[in-house]
Formats: sequence, C-alpha cells, structure tokens
Amino acid sequence: MTQATFTAFVADALLCSGAATDVALAAKANAASPVLIFEDATGRQIDFDLRGSDDEIVARLTPAAQPRPRGRPKLGVVAREVTLLPRHWDWLGQQPGGASVALRKLVDTARAVGEGRAAIRRAQEAADRVMGALLGNQPNYEEASRALYAGDRSKFLALTDPWPADLRDYVRRQAAPAFS
Repeated sequence: MTQATFTAFVADALLCSGAATDVALAAKANAASPVLIFEDATGRQIDFDLRGSDDEIVARLTPAAQPRPRGRPKLGVVAREVTLLPRHWDWLGQQPGGASVALRKLVDTARAVGEGRAAIRRAQEAADRVMGALLGNQPNYEEASRALYAGDRSKFLALTDPWPADLRDYVRRQAAPAFS
C-alpha cells in the first residue's frame, strides 16, 4: 500500500508536497498565513491538528502498530467473511482451485473491466474539488470544469492557462489521468 501524499498552498503559492508529517510541519511553520492542504489522491481538503510540539504532531500522524491480521499477511492475503447463497457456494466449489481462486479471478476481471472509467471519474472528481477550493473565483473556472468532465484536454489546458502557475500546475496534474 502506498503512503498518502499531500500538497499545501499559501495563497497562490505551493508551500510543499509530500508525506503527512512533512506537510503538517511546513503548515505549522507558516501558521501566520492561511494554509490549504489537499490529499493528492482524492483532492479533498485536509485539516491537520497542528497543536503542540513538532514531535506531538508527528506522533499523531504516524500510524500506530496494528494487531496482526488474520489470513496470510506476508502474501497480502486478508481473511474476511463472505455471505453467499448455497447455489453460489456449490458453483464456487466446482471451480478449479476452489472458491478462493474463483472469487479472486471474478474480482480481478470485474476490476479490469471498470477500472479505466473509474480512474477517469476519480481524477475528474479530485481535480474538480481542488479547482472549487482554490480557483473558484478565477476566470474560466466553470468552463474549465465543463471541459474537464467532457474530456476535452486542449480546451481545459487553454482555459486554465491564465491561472496562477502553482495552482494551475497542481490542478493539471490532478486532472491528467482524466484525459488519458
């Protein structure tokens, strides 16, 4: 599992990008100015608890050790309960490799079919969240949002060109997967 990354802005300027602890400490160091922080994967605005010393902030943002999960964690296998009707269990039991192999294949196939559209939708939503929070008052905001959802990359780039450079570049990075 990859570590979440965050990006922070002060006014129209990029403050920093990186791990939660790095961004939170940079935001604390710039507490005199309003700092907006975004989770890169989702475009959601995040508020870190910046109270206390740097060590206390780092401790709050460092995940605690989790109890050992069931399954085969070294292989990435996690045991969970699945509820199916008897006819489903019968069918799964007849598949080569048994129920677990059949379920994994079914899930992988379903993910492959819908992943492209889902990735585009996630990129559009993340970019739109950031645009709304940082650039909602900029010229061409609404038109750029429409171009984003229409998948019109060239129009999106042209409409976002006059925006402040750091904000524009971040939104373009957020939106890039939506145009692939």
